Amino acid sequence: MLLTDKVVIVTGAGGGLGAGIARVCSREGANVLVADIRGDAAQALAESLPCPALGLGVACDVGDDDAQARLVEQAVAHFGRIDGLVNNAGINFAKPFLDTTEAEWERIIRVDLRAVFFLSQKVCRQMLAQSQPGGSIVNISSVHSQAALPGAGPYDAAKGGVVAMGKSLAVELAPLGIRVNAISPGLLNTQIWQDIQDAAPSAEECLAYWKSNIPIGRVIETEEIGELAAFLLSPRSSSITGANIFADGGMTAQLISKEPYLSKALEGK
Repeated sequence: MLLTDKVVIVTGAGGGLGAGIARVCSREGANVLVADIRGDAAQALAESLPCPALGLGVACDVGDDDAQARLVEQAVAHFGRIDGLVNNAGINFAKPFLDTTEAEWERIIRVDLRAVFFLSQKVCRQMLAQSQPGGSIVNISSVHSQAALPGAGPYDAAKGGVVAMGKSLAVELAPLGIRVNAISPGLLNTQIWQDIQDAAPSAEECLAYWKSNIPIGRVIETEEIGELAAFLLSPRSSSITGANIFADGGMTAQLISKEPYLSKALEGK
C-alpha cells in the first residue's frame, strides 16, 4: 500500500471530491483525518472509510485561523504526527463580474486561496518539528487555473493563485524535505455535476454537450483524483514537486468543442 502508517489530513472531505480522496488514502493504509465545516458529515465519512479504525472526523472551517490551529493540534494529539495534507476544501462561484461584491470576492479568496496558504504553513511547521521531518502537500486546484468561464473571476483567481503559490512553496520547502504539488481536476461526478444537469433544459443534451468537451467522453470519478493524490502523497512520487497535474480527461488539451458533424480530411496542398 502507498500510504501505510502515514497520517494525512484531507479538508472538505465530508462529501464530494474530498470524500473520494479520503477513501483512497484510507484504502492505501493511511491514518486519515477527515476535516469538514460540517462536523457530522466529517464524522460519518470517517466511520465509513475502508479502515475506520484509522480515521478521525473533525469539524473545521478552514477560513478560520483558530480552527486551522485546532485542526493541526487534533491531528497531532490523535495520531502523533502529520505526514500529508490535501487542501481540498473550497467554495464554487459563478456570478457576473459587474454584479460581484467585495464581500463575495473576500469570501472566495479567504477559503479557496488564503486558507490553503495558512493551513499549509501550520502543517509545515509541525512536519518540520517532528522526529522525522518532511512530508507532502497536495493542493486541489482546477482546470480554471488554465482556462476560464464567464462569471468565475474570484474562483479563477483563487485557483490560479493556488498553483502559482504552490510552485513558490515547493521551491522554498524542497531543501527541508517537504513537497508541494497541485491537481487540477476537470468536471467531476459530484453534486455540482448533478446541479449542471438539473439546470439544463435536457439532461441528455447536457450530457452530449459536455462529452464533446471532454475527449475521454465522460466526467471524472472522485476516486480517480484520490488515486493521483495518494500517489503524490507517497514516497513513490519523491522526485515530483512544484507540479500542477491536469486530471481532466483531456479537457484543457482540446482546442474547441468537437464538431457535431464529420468533416472531410484536410490534407494540405
